[in-house]
Amino acid sequence: MESEKPDEEIQKLAAIASDLSHMVDLRTKATELLGNMGTHEALLALLELAGNDNLPVEERDLALKRARDIIKTGR
Repeated sequence: MESEKPDEEIQKLAAIASDLSHMVDLRTKATELLGNMGTHEALLALLELAGNDNLPVEERDLALKRARDIIKTGR
């Protein structure tokens, strides 16, 4: 993914994080990576994950926590 644009990488990670056909560990890792990016676009993707009623509550909570971390750091 090194040669990809950041927006494309965010879209791919968000797609992985929200795809229930993937194992929970992979979805969680994608959510963590979005949080590590710390960009405004990643923040929006995390908030969208947090609002996704199809995801388990624990994964929605993680997305919200990671979004909150981005806000706190002011990135």
